[in-house]
Amino acid sequence: MSHAVARLRAIRMERSAKPFLARGLRAPRCPICRVIFSHCLCDLRPDIATNAGMCLIMGDIEALKPTNTGWLIADVVQDTFAFGWARTEVDPVLLRLLADPQWDPYVVFPAEFVAAERVVTTVPVHTGKRPLFILLDGTWAEACKMCRKSPYLNHLPVLSLHPEQRSRYRLRRSKRDDHLCTSEVGALCLALAGEQHAANTLEAYLDVFTNHYLNAKQSVPPDYEDLAHQRLQALTGTTAVRSSCSQISGTAA
Repeated sequence: MSHAVARLRAIRMERSAKPFLARGLRAPRCPICRVIFSHCLCDLRPDIATNAGMCLIMGDIEALKPTNTGWLIADVVQDTFAFGWARTEVDPVLLRLLADPQWDPYVVFPAEFVAAERVVTTVPVHTGKRPLFILLDGTWAEACKMCRKSPYLNHLPVLSLHPEQRSRYRLRRSKRDDHLCTSEVGALCLALAGEQHAANTLEAYLDVFTNHYLNAKQSVPPDYEDLAHQRLQALTGTTAVRSSCSQISGTAA
């Protein structure tokens, strides 16, 4: 099933002069979950209706990276929107989304980088509007640039998160231990909006995705009985079984 990040990836690939080559494995990947076929997790994908929405503004090649976790948000949260970022132009569809009266938009970014009067730390609920969390999805340098050079976001409140936990994301390195990946930030936003079940599901799905991805790199079969799979199954009722992709491809899982 296609979603906003998948569509953005397809658009980005159409205008690419050469194919994007991800680091690491060169084996064919499932086009839906981005993991090699033997470790595909499409059968485990949750799909949750939430009151809150997610708007991903993504760096130039972010949607092409198989380790991108904004993709996981789009997998889980039905009302996820995704747009590529450019300094000199803005997608008019994004502007219409931000002006849509059903939404109450918040830019999610650390307070230290914006004017103090814009900063909020909570999200009001039961206001008649649906919270829309705007996540700047890219490297830390890209996200800072998006925040500084996107004037159409300057009138919006900035939600500053103060997570107690360290990031559990293991697929990319960060220079700062307090940096969370996009999926982890999305889960915190959902919890603030009163969407605790969706938040827990997104956290569990990230753990399952990470396990499948790393096991594939290490040529280790996926463990469908580990704690991450058990937690996701308990939250969604999804049965953790061998992927249909690996059965079709004939690749051992």
